[in-house]
Amino acid sequence: MSHYQKIYETSAVNTGGRSGISYVENSSFQVTISSPKEMGGDGNGTNPEQLFALGYSACFNSALEVVLGLEGIKAKSMITQRTQLFKADGPDFKLGVEIEVSVDGKSADEAKELGEKAHEVCPYSKVTRGNIDVTIIGVDYDASKEAR
Repeated sequence: MSHYQKIYETSAVNTGGRSGISYVENSSFQVTISSPKEMGGDGNGTNPEQLFALGYSACFNSALEVVLGLEGIKAKSMITQRTQLFKADGPDFKLGVEIEVSVDGKSADEAKELGEKAHEVCPYSKVTRGNIDVTIIGVDYDASKEAR
């Protein structure tokens, strides 16, 4: 990593694990953390898998925007990232990820191809590569899913 220069750093604090509070230092962002009902929690807060999905989807879409720019494509893009938590015997857990890629005006196959290129440059994809299974899926753009 010697040819990389740090351009940004952030830090987050958690107390109480999955039954606690997490916040980003030097920011107003704070969330109550709870386990989902499927894991025996009350499901009233945000869980780590949701936060991972938010971060990965934003980072991946930023990488996709870079790819679109390099290819001269001016179009809206949307990422739906699904984070799955798997459990094996004992205290052994693993994440899995599905990333749906859609680009306005592009077919599902074209969106998948662009998503695979974004997967090569996305920092989240780089850190997860070889550690968790990531599946890239191309889908048609659906404007009804745009941020509310």
